[in-house]
Amino acid sequence: MTADNDNTIQSQGLYVWQVDNLLAATASLDGHWQLAAEQNNAGQSNAGQSNAGQSNAGQSNAGQSNAGQSNAGQSNAGQTELANNAVTSNRIATDTRTIKSGDIFLALSGANFDGHDYINQAAAQGAVAAIVSRPISTSIPQLVVSDTRLALGQLAAYRRQQHQDLTVIAITGSSGKTTCKEMLGSIFGRLAPTLITRGNLNNDLGVPMMLLELSDHHRYAILELGANHIGEIAYTAEIVQPDVACILNIGTAHLGEFGSREGICQTKSEIYHTLTDTQFAIVPDKDDFTNQLRRIAEKHTSHVIGFGNTDVSASHLDVEPERSEFKLHIGNQVHDINLPLAGEHNVNNALAAAACAHALNIDVSDIVIGLENARPAKGRLNSQILGMHRLIDDTYNANPHSVRAAAKVLAAQTGTQVMVLGDIAELGAAAVSEHQSLGRTIATTGINVLLCVGEYAPYTVAGAQEISDISAHAFADKDSLLAYLQPYLQAQQAKPCTVLFKGSRAMQMETLINALVEE
Repeated sequence: MTADNDNTIQSQGLYVWQVDNLLAATASLDGHWQLAAEQNNAGQSNAGQSNAGQSNAGQSNAGQSNAGQSNAGQSNAGQTELANNAVTSNRIATDTRTIKSGDIFLALSGANFDGHDYINQAAAQGAVAAIVSRPISTSIPQLVVSDTRLALGQLAAYRRQQHQDLTVIAITGSSGKTTCKEMLGSIFGRLAPTLITRGNLNNDLGVPMMLLELSDHHRYAILELGANHIGEIAYTAEIVQPDVACILNIGTAHLGEFGSREGICQTKSEIYHTLTDTQFAIVPDKDDFTNQLRRIAEKHTSHVIGFGNTDVSASHLDVEPERSEFKLHIGNQVHDINLPLAGEHNVNNALAAAACAHALNIDVSDIVIGLENARPAKGRLNSQILGMHRLIDDTYNANPHSVRAAAKVLAAQTGTQVMVLGDIAELGAAAVSEHQSLGRTIATTGINVLLCVGEYAPYTVAGAQEISDISAHAFADKDSLLAYLQPYLQAQQAKPCTVLFKGSRAMQMETLINALVEE
C-alpha cells in the first residue's frame, strides 16, 4: 500500500492492521506468520494429508497444529524478513464474495464449509494476507492461529481496546433488541458518529464482525448481543466491554436451547458480567425476573437504572394504530413523546433506550428528539395499503413474547383484524404447549380472524378456540393459506381489513405479503 493510501486511511479514521498488531491481537492463540517459502514446503509436506480428504480434516488439523507449534522458532525467525508494513490493511473479511483489493481474509470453517478452500480465490481478488488455522500453499503471507473463529473475537477485542474514547452500549433481551437498537441509533447518531449493529449480526461471529467496522471517528457503538446457548453473551460481552449493558426482557425465545426461562435469564444476565462500578446496568422493572436481574447487576456495579416503573417510566399512554403518545419520566423531568411506532411494547423499548441514554448524561431534550425520529426496521410493524386493506409486516422474526405484543397492536387497529401467523421455531419440547398458549392469548385480544400455517398451526388454532368463537384456521403450507386469504380479502373490499403477518424467520412470512401485493 502506498503512502498516499496510508494517508487516505488515516483521514477516514480507519484502523490499520499490520504485521505486529495482528500478532499482538492473536498472541493467546499462538499466532505466527508463515511466509511464502515456508508455504511451499508446507504444501509439499502436507500433500498426502490434503489427498486424505475432508473427512480426516480433524485429524489432519491436529497434526498441522502441532507442526505449527514445533516450527514456531522457524516462523518467528521468518518474521525478521517480514517488515511490519509488509502487510498493511484496513479491513478483515470472512467472505470471499465481498473481498476487495487490500483486504485480509480470515478463513472460518463450519459444518458445511471451509474457508481455507477459498484462500487462493481471496488472493486472486487482491487479499494481502490470510488468517488461517492450517497453512496452505498460496502466494500471500498467512497468520497461523489455533482457531480462526476465536481469532475473529480476539481481533475485535483488540480493536475495541485501541479505541479508548469509544462508549459502548450493549443490549440484549428475548424480544425488542432490533427496535431498541434503532431507537438508540436515532438518539446517538445525531450527536456523534455512531456504529450500530447491522441486520442480525448479533452472535459470536456477527458481534466481532461489527466491531471490526469501527473507525477512529466513532464515538458511540450500539451493539445488539443475541444468544442461542449459555455462555454466548459472556463471550461477546467480554469482547465489546460495554459501558452500559441493558436487558430488555426475559421471554421464551430459543427456549428449546436453554431448557427454561431460568436458563434464558442466566444467559441474558451474562451481559452484566464485565461491568465495573464506573459503568451502568439497565434492568427492566416489569419483568418476571426483575429481582434476579437486579441482584446479578448489583454484584458488578452500584449504578443500576430501572425502566418501566422506577428511574425511567411512562404515563398517560395513548397507543394509536400507527403511533404511541406518552409522558416520559426521567428522574424529576417529564416530557411529552410522540413515538412513531405502534404498540405498548415499543413504549417499553423507548423507555429502555431512554434509560441507556440517561446513564450517559445525554440531555433529555436530545432523548426526546431521538425517540420521535426513530423509525421501525424492515419487517418490524411496517404498514402498506392494498386496495381498501392495510397490511402490517412484522415478519422479521418471532417468539412467543413478540407474538403476544403483535396481537395487541393488531387489536388496536381499525376494520376486521386478521392475524396471519407462522410457526415459532426453537421452542424444543415446549413447542406444542407454547403454541396452544399463544392461541389462547391471541383469542383474548378480541381480534376477528386467526390464520396459522406450519407444523404447530393446529395447536395454536385449538388454543384460540378454547377461549372464544374466533374464526381460526390451520394450514399445512403457505400456498394453502394464500389460496384462502386472497379471495377472503377480495370479498371484504366493502369492509376493510387490517392484516398482520408474523412468524419465525425460517417461515419467511413476508413471501405472503409479496404474493398479495404482486397479485
